[in-house]
Amino acid sequence: MFRILIVEDDKNTRKLMKAVLSANGYLPFTASDGLQALEVLDSEHIDLILLDVMMPNMDGYELTQELRSSGYELPILMVTAKQMPADKRKGFIVGTDDYMTKPVDEEEMLLRIKALLRRAQIVSDHKLTIGEVVLDYDALTVKRGDEVQTLPQKEFYLLYKLLAYPNKIFTRIQLMDEIWGMESESTDYTVNVHINRLRKRFEKYPEFTIETVRGLGYKAVKNV
Repeated sequence: MFRILIVEDDKNTRKLMKAVLSANGYLPFTASDGLQALEVLDSEHIDLILLDVMMPNMDGYELTQELRSSGYELPILMVTAKQMPADKRKGFIVGTDDYMTKPVDEEEMLLRIKALLRRAQIVSDHKLTIGEVVLDYDALTVKRGDEVQTLPQKEFYLLYKLLAYPNKIFTRIQLMDEIWGMESESTDYTVNVHINRLRKRFEKYPEFTIETVRGLGYKAVKNV
């Protein structure tokens, strides 16, 4: 059971979030400000923080900055009434993973929590499983049954990135920047070549496909 810390100074909002999380299979903990949150984190293992911004004593920005500077890597979902782009930028700069504005749509909140926990699990395990296929980030291998393929580094990172975010469209420029680096002299044609290699390599794998989205880029589709 995932353990989620709700950091919110409004008592009614805190109780509502706690009830929603409990009803959906999570174990919620609560704190009314950043200082109380640090006390909870000292005594409990927490998988994700649901964090208000405007609070007394230590606000959400300060708490996030404190946690990131102390080496905490757990996902943080900021929930706030502050809707200006500058407020969102500040949140991402100090280290939040995602951002929602109030009033909160409960279903959207649960979907975002699920996505953040899944990504955190992928990062911590360094493994990604799609049906019978297992990608091992440290070994650069793709295993299916008794078959194990060790991929060239760039090919593996490209595949891992796409499958970690199924159905998300990545432009060629995004993939170039992330996999090859912004300073690389390679062109987006390099991405095309690697995508074609991956398609040929895994054309008999029914678990996933890599699709071209015309005029935009690529996305991976999981078929399991």
